[in-house]
Amino acid sequence: MSTAHTYEVNLQWSAERKGVLSSPILNASIEVATPPEFPKGMPGIWSPEHLFVAAVNSCLMTTFLAVAENSKLEFSHFDCAAEGILEQVDGKYSITKIILRPKVVVSASVNHDRVKRVLDISEKHCLISNSIVSEVHLEPEIVTA
Repeated sequence: MSTAHTYEVNLQWSAERKGVLSSPILNASIEVATPPEFPKGMPGIWSPEHLFVAAVNSCLMTTFLAVAENSKLEFSHFDCAAEGILEQVDGKYSITKIILRPKVVVSASVNHDRVKRVLDISEKHCLISNSIVSEVHLEPEIVTA
C-alpha cells in the first residue's frame, strides 16, 4: 500500500457567503457558509470552523476505533464532544485550541487506566491532530456500564 493518499474535495459557491462542498467519490454534499459571528455570516449552516473541529473530532474517533480493535479493548459506546477556540493572534484569526471530550462506556471488568492509554495513543496518532498547529486537549470520560 502506498504511503501517499489523495482526498479530493470540490467547492462551488452558491450565493452570498455560502457554497457547497462535494467529492467525486462521496454521495453526500455539505452546505458551508461564513459563521454568524462574522459579517454576513449565516446561522444554521456548517462553517469552515465547524469542519476544522469536526475533522479533528472524527479523526480521534476513527483512530480510537483502530487502536481499540488492535488492543482488544471492549467498549459498548463511544461519543465525543469537541470545542474549538477561535482567537485573534498577531492580527490573524486562528483556532488556537481544540478540546476533545470523548466518552467511552466499558464493562466493570475493564481497567479505566487502560482505556485512558488507548485514548492517549489515539490522540497521539490522529493524523489530523498531527497536521495542525492548534493545541489539542483530550478530556475523556470513561463510564462503567
